[in-house]
Amino acid sequence: QVQLVESGGGSVQTGGSLRLSCSASGDIIRTSCMGWWSQVPGQGMVRVARIDTLGITSYLDSVKGRFTISKDNAENTLYLQMNRLQPEDTAMYFCASYVSGCSGALRSRGEGTQVTVSS
Repeated sequence: QVQLVESGGGSVQTGGSLRLSCSASGDIIRTSCMGWWSQVPGQGMVRVARIDTLGITSYLDSVKGRFTISKDNAENTLYLQMNRLQPEDTAMYFCASYVSGCSGALRSRGEGTQVTVSS
């Protein structure tokens, strides 16, 4: 069972930046489509960004131009650089891998890291 561990969350003011990391126990970062999801209490998970095995990325409209997803296959680590943070970005952020392709079922998911943006 592959384990994913997120880190890098915290509390920042509007306009600040954070860099989230997702460390994998195996080479799933290289072999799977990976993504970052956000979730606020009482609501479902929303995919914020994803990166496929070729490094092609896709973003939620509200974060385009502010967030950047990247990965280091050699280090088995996924990143999410978050710039110009807004209060509406406040959420728990999870990384996860897809079972196949970049849609559908998720194979593994981390415990999450909290991001809080104050105005």
